[in-house]
Amino acid sequence: MLLPAKAEVARHLRRYRSWERAMLAHPDDGRVRATFEDAGYTLCVLMGKRCAREAADAAERYLHTGLVTCLREQSERPQSGGAPPRERRASGDRRSPAGA
Repeated sequence: MLLPAKAEVARHLRRYRSWERAMLAHPDDGRVRATFEDAGYTLCVLMGKRCAREAADAAERYLHTGLVTCLREQSERPQSGGAPPRERRASGDRRSPAGA
């Protein structure tokens, strides 16, 4: 997996946090909310997360730890939503893909 440059992550995280504060100060302002959501979406894409909070947390971890630690954390997490592992058949039990 390719990881983004730390300078880019830091820049987008600062932008996200700034708009988060603005959105909390002015929750009824549609322009502020839209810009905050755009900043969150950009951070999600950058960090490969589905939720802006998860992306912000991942960005902070990435900035405070080394590259190796970040990759190790991602590889140790269980993958959700994937297909269950396939059962291995005995070598003598050969069947065609059609099941015949």
